Amino acid sequence: MTDTAPQDAARLAEAVRSGDRRALARAITLIESTRSDHRATADALLAALLPHTGNSVRLGISGVPGVGKSTFIEAFGLHVIGLGHKVAVLAVDPSSQRTGGSILGDKTRMVDLSREPDAFIRPSPAGATLGGVARRTREAMLICEAAGFDVIIVETVGVGQSETAVADMVDLFMLLLLPAGGDELQGIKKGIVELADLVVVNKADGDLAATARHTVADYRHALTLLRHGDWRVPVLSCSAVRKVGIDTVWQTIGEHKALTEANGARTTRRAEQARAWLWSEIRETLIDRFRAHPAVRADLARLEAEVTAGTVIPAAAAHTLLGRFLDRSESA
Repeated sequence: MTDTAPQDAARLAEAVRSGDRRALARAITLIESTRSDHRATADALLAALLPHTGNSVRLGISGVPGVGKSTFIEAFGLHVIGLGHKVAVLAVDPSSQRTGGSILGDKTRMVDLSREPDAFIRPSPAGATLGGVARRTREAMLICEAAGFDVIIVETVGVGQSETAVADMVDLFMLLLLPAGGDELQGIKKGIVELADLVVVNKADGDLAATARHTVADYRHALTLLRHGDWRVPVLSCSAVRKVGIDTVWQTIGEHKALTEANGARTTRRAEQARAWLWSEIRETLIDRFRAHPAVRADLARLEAEVTAGTVIPAAAAHTLLGRFLDRSESA
């Protein structure tokens, strides 16, 4: 840790807790930085803010592209703010695998919510991180909590095989679905449905209203036996565009919060998530250091090319590179 890191972190922490929105944005930018000197200050910042975290409702929202996640979040956020809450939205945008860039367009899709003084919207690129969330989403949630936001929403990239990582960092994982039926019900990965604490069929309006009712009935039947402890997973419908059913979604979230606080499941879940966060950080830090190791860098491109060409098996190349990393003489 640099000599100035504790002082810089203390000043930034004080500004974040005072409600300074620029400081909040700077703090998240700091924890997302990959520079080693920034990491030292970020760790000191998080240590200073940690005692002031944990008092929010943490929500994860996922769904297929086109389901209306941003429209739903805007309607939901405005409703919750109207009830006296402060809402932070951590929206993760997909990154280009070629350039690493991302559109970061959620503020343009949530115009009304972005104008609210009690709302904070922060788009972050997913980068190479799997799971539909950015690597530092957990830390960003803590910073928003310390800044006084009591409803934290993580909007994930979209439904995919690795999308389920968001369930390891929130109190309630909500899956948004489109009105559909028959074979279309099979289009959603079974695993992500089983992780959902709440299923909501959006766009239940106009010509899709009847289809939405059938979709709700189908999913209620399919999830009859699915329970998360004492919680039976509800299936609701809403129209984010018409702002219909949003109040029922919030009421259901409140019921989940009350139940999990009463039976201790919320405390247990957050403890398990902290452990998962620890191991996630260990894995990602090891990979970063592995890639940065001079001996690994010297052989990585050659071995990748040989594996691609089929002249070396991946296991042998991996053992060689790990040997370089661990200062053992192994060759492929």
